[in-house]
Amino acid sequence: MKLYFSPGACSLSPHIVLHEAGLAFEPVMASTKTHKLADGGDYYEINPLGYVPMLELDDGTRLREGPAIVQYIADLAPAKNLAPAAGTLQRYRLQEWLNFIGTEMHKGYSPMFNPNMPEEAKTIAQTRLKSRYQWLDGQLKDKEYLMGEHFSVADAYLFTVTNWAKPTNLDLAPYPNVQAWHARVGERPAVQAALKAEADAKAAAA
Repeated sequence: MKLYFSPGACSLSPHIVLHEAGLAFEPVMASTKTHKLADGGDYYEINPLGYVPMLELDDGTRLREGPAIVQYIADLAPAKNLAPAAGTLQRYRLQEWLNFIGTEMHKGYSPMFNPNMPEEAKTIAQTRLKSRYQWLDGQLKDKEYLMGEHFSVADAYLFTVTNWAKPTNLDLAPYPNVQAWHARVGERPAVQAALKAEADAKAAAA
């Protein structure tokens, strides 16, 4: 398998999940700024939409969209317990989390990375994100991870998105449960491995 990623982007989520699953894969850096690959190829030829992540299977089949990709990876390694079994209510709880993170958190940060977005709009977006983190802080009370005792692909996605708090100057201090959860996820060996791989790839491309 190949994972097309860009350091710091939402593709960190499946990057983490692949390490958690212990599956063999080839990471391929695809700049979201130049849309060029390391070999000079045009990433638009891989994904006409131009964004990451993209998972390419050994037979050439390609899968887009992070929430779909992480569930696919989890199902390849069921013993790792990264996602509840398909068809169970808990699986739908996982999808509930993935949808919330994608629509309320991920897209909530988007305006703050847009240089053409007016400052007033960025302030509105940050205020909305703060309300979502306030709610998340309550949800994480007395819980190790979003789904309870076990790390899931939803944690990988929310961790990735929450990493954007610092570069966008969103203060997480008012949310101690979120901070503790973020630190706990960040200490996982698979998370450290994915972060190091992306940092190395970014340095090599500089």
